[in-house]
Amino acid sequence: MLVLSSIIFNKEMRKKIRDGERESHFFTIFSLLRAYSTPTMLSLVTGANKGIGFETVRQLAISGVTVILTARDVKRGTDAVASLALPNVVFHQLDVQDDKSIHSLVSFIYERFGRLDILLSGQAMNVVQGVVKTSYHTAKQCLDTNYYGVKRVTGGLLPLLELSTYGGRIVNVSSLRSELRRIPSDEIRKELGDIETLTEQRIDKIVDKFFHDLKHDMLEANGWPMMLPAYSISKATLNAYTRVLAKKYPNMCINCVHPGYVDTDINWHTGTMTVEQGAKGSVMLALLPDGGPSGCYFDQTQVAEF
Repeated sequence: MLVLSSIIFNKEMRKKIRDGERESHFFTIFSLLRAYSTPTMLSLVTGANKGIGFETVRQLAISGVTVILTARDVKRGTDAVASLALPNVVFHQLDVQDDKSIHSLVSFIYERFGRLDILLSGQAMNVVQGVVKTSYHTAKQCLDTNYYGVKRVTGGLLPLLELSTYGGRIVNVSSLRSELRRIPSDEIRKELGDIETLTEQRIDKIVDKFFHDLKHDMLEANGWPMMLPAYSISKATLNAYTRVLAKKYPNMCINCVHPGYVDTDINWHTGTMTVEQGAKGSVMLALLPDGGPSGCYFDQTQVAEF
């Protein structure tokens, strides 16, 4: 307990209290207590061989959580685990667009651990740079990764999350570009924002309409966002899917989070925040206490409007 006390009440924590960051401080203390009191808590992070995902793995692992780091490329993934040199981090290959890869991961987790407690997914896997100039092909790749890919992985892992003795946590990494106010069309904003009528099928139909309008050069005319349109819609629909899941699984804490403008490959290292700062919101939401918020969108560590 002395070791834990020294971790929680160190100089940095005391400074945060003096600076008025009481809410973030509370979550930090609770997260550390939760992780260290349950050393077998198991988390999976997708697309985690670098950037925010990699840092999220590191922060969870040093908090006492066992973490499965996944990456599409085996060498990059194993090199990432080796660089961490932490005994509670393991690697498994995952391609979110490949059903066989997802099935292999699910089987691995079930056979080795028997359940999953935390799922963090939605890292953009460097697709943003490919959709700056939107074509049908690049848009499809973007949506297949950021929206349909997350759905595939989540659908495969939900039975294991339901076996969690800690309630289950899902954190989907979103973006500022996901915010509904950035979509010009009133109709699209209303459809994606109406949680009472929102379903996976309705979200899929919105995606289909986006592809139809893209193919026929009608994005601007029909009120789609024109700045990074595919990326923006992939994240807006991911947020909507997160809300649908939260409604369907009330015993879990299921949220999405914008990590901030973080210095990573995705934005050509123009971000103003460090990966350490960018991972803070995801880690906080992964370690929420029972009865914590669900179905919410966070801008870093603060609840924000969808």
